[in-house]
Amino acid sequence: MTSTAWRTAVTVLQEATPPDVAAGSHAMTVLVEFPPGDPGTPPHRHSGPAFGYVLEGEMLFELEGEPPRVVKAGETFWEPGGDVIHYSDGNARDDVKVRFLVTMLCAPGCQMLTLVEDDELVARRDRRISAAKA
Repeated sequence: MTSTAWRTAVTVLQEATPPDVAAGSHAMTVLVEFPPGDPGTPPHRHSGPAFGYVLEGEMLFELEGEPPRVVKAGETFWEPGGDVIHYSDGNARDDVKVRFLVTMLCAPGCQMLTLVEDDELVARRDRRISAAKA
């Protein structure tokens, strides 16, 4: 017997056109878990594009040039990486943990995640769209 389940087994959750991926890049998939109310990773950037899926809870997601938004369990997010600052990936709720998967493409010879220094945050503050401006 040949299965036909494969014809309806796939649901597209997200499509994006990422920037070109350099030869020698590598991919990494990580599971991130933050406890209730945790602000998450300090402002940072990724050397390449990142694609994520929230498994449980709600994440406050904020990228440079975009208003902050809440990504709930079952929803996806992505970022282009490179020079874009990722301001927030913290837990949007104070009563449950947040768990999300992220697959990142890392540029050759670069770290997967680099924290952004305070002086750069000040210099680029005009690129941040706060919830009040959105």
